[in-house]
Amino acid sequence: MDGYHPEGDWKQRITALALRVREAFGQHPQLAAVWGRYASGGTGSRLILEETLQALRASGLPDEQIPAHYHRIAVLIAALIASEAGISALTPDEYEQGMELFRVAVLGADPERFPALAHFARDVRPLGVDRRAAFEEILAVQTVLLPR
Repeated sequence: MDGYHPEGDWKQRITALALRVREAFGQHPQLAAVWGRYASGGTGSRLILEETLQALRASGLPDEQIPAHYHRIAVLIAALIASEAGISALTPDEYEQGMELFRVAVLGADPERFPALAHFARDVRPLGVDRRAAFEEILAVQTVLLPR
């Protein structure tokens, strides 16, 4: 959180904060899974909590709803970051092997048994593709779901 200065509206603040946390754990993926289990330890985590709570308060949510929405956002961010840490820990050979397994599972699906999968097979993307874009889209959906 060193050098972090909140800017923009509440959605922009939450998104910027989440991307900052994602970037930090991208540099230290071995810590991401630990943080996902124990997210409230230390000054940095307190600053993340504080900024998220302040941004939610700026959204206009009633105070009694803020803790529940904070929890949803925190669980979402922690899960996405821990997931990314798991993928980033793979060796290039393990990653390629996983991609091949994905291709076999998706493209080799029996159309009679798995009609939807067979129909969408060429468009379904593996989890490792465009993770940053997916991260931002998932976070955007969560903030849109907040009541006004």
